[in-house]
Amino acid sequence: MGKETSQQGEMISFDAAREKMLSGIHRVTETEIVELEHLLGRVLAEDVPARLDVPNHANSAMDGYAVRSADLAGMGEVRLRVVSDLAAGGYFTPELGPGEAVRIMTGAPIPWGSDQVVIQEVCYRDQDGVRLPCGVKPGDHVRQAGEDMRVGDCVLRGGKRLKPADIGILAAQGIDQVAVFRRVRVAILSTGNEVVEVTTPLRPGQVHDSNRAGLKAALRVLGCEVLDFGIVGDDLGTIEKALERASHEADAIISTGGVSVGDYDLVRLALENRGTIDFWKVAMKPGKPQAYGRLGQAVFFGLPGNPVAGLTVFYVLIRPALFRLMGGGKWPNKVLKATFKGHFAKKHLRREFLRGILTFEPEGLGVEMTGPQGSGILTSMSRANALIVLPEGPVTVTSGDLVDVWMMDDE
Repeated sequence: MGKETSQQGEMISFDAAREKMLSGIHRVTETEIVELEHLLGRVLAEDVPARLDVPNHANSAMDGYAVRSADLAGMGEVRLRVVSDLAAGGYFTPELGPGEAVRIMTGAPIPWGSDQVVIQEVCYRDQDGVRLPCGVKPGDHVRQAGEDMRVGDCVLRGGKRLKPADIGILAAQGIDQVAVFRRVRVAILSTGNEVVEVTTPLRPGQVHDSNRAGLKAALRVLGCEVLDFGIVGDDLGTIEKALERASHEADAIISTGGVSVGDYDLVRLALENRGTIDFWKVAMKPGKPQAYGRLGQAVFFGLPGNPVAGLTVFYVLIRPALFRLMGGGKWPNKVLKATFKGHFAKKHLRREFLRGILTFEPEGLGVEMTGPQGSGILTSMSRANALIVLPEGPVTVTSGDLVDVWMMDDE
């Protein structure tokens, strides 16, 4: 285990497989200008500097009264004269004088001369005046100009996959379009004489193609352009032709099935004939039989036919590799420690990924398995929001043990 000569049938470690995938990826370089409303999930091609201070003026963080801190020195309370009511979007032009206050709403600009806001809950309004407690600190409940973003600061780094808050930052800066890397084109195909389309009535021995459907959805969530090459039967020549065509049209190819050691596991052989193969067995469970290599300019990922194994390999190995191909940096894998509930023992030497349900409880994070963990039990993946990661070597975990958990969220 750990060797990288898997063409002779030897497994490589999970960490070695991940490093080999990531080091072999060449990022796309082509960019395009995309408008704000279409940027979610796209990868920035360049840094974005702030054009504006945000906020662009000091403003009130609360509803209350804008005052001069000098008027609130000492103990007890003081009565000030209210000279104006100021809503968000308005502006108080004169300088606030001694003994004066302005009734102010959240977001309204702080009047010139004032330096703090006293929240309305501790004030008492009477006719043209207001009584306020003394001793409030200068700057209380004031959002200072540039507190969030200052002109010239880098507010978003190139290589970042844009999420909703990032779209908000661009809007706050008055930016309605930016340069992003083009979408990565991923060709996907399923193999096997037993696999049929979802709309085809099943005959004995046939199964609907759940692999392709699930992976296409996962790719679209990631932000890839999916090229659907359908189902290819167990014929070496047909598989080779499909892979050859995909290599000319796509940046990456994902196939499911045909990478094990059976008489009809032909994808690995087709890859060896038409391209290059780096490894085809990884010391992980589920997902030991898989293939990684290249076909022309396209990177190739061959997944096992079992649906849970295929999706697990996608989440822990292929997704980070595709993210790098998209122009991104390191995939932000969320790793947590949680208290295990239940009992599970493994005797094999591979790293194991159990489907788990992570819960937030008063005493901390807890996690339990979704039920039976067979690689054909797709409902175990549907119920899961995390993967419980067990290290290489024989391991037994019981209730109360701390385990590593990788979040499966589809951002």
